[in-house]
Amino acid sequence: MPMAADEIVALIKQGIPGAEVEMQDLAGDGDHWAATVVSSAFVGKSKIQQHQMVYGALGGRMGGVLHALKLTTMAQKP
Repeated sequence: MPMAADEIVALIKQGIPGAEVEMQDLAGDGDHWAATVVSSAFVGKSKIQQHQMVYGALGGRMGGVLHALKLTTMAQKP
């Protein structure tokens, strides 16, 4: 069963407090998502580190219950 956008957003915001998260359903099937995550926690971190932080917030769901996620991250100046 696919993950709902609000569940994905809640997990990311729980793992990265203060993050702004925007979701887009890429295929209209609730199974292929694009997420844009903006956070001051990303300042000074590489894109790889930023993505690792988001994947960590998702708690291992990526590739399982969360089938596909196109991820865009941006650092927000505090």
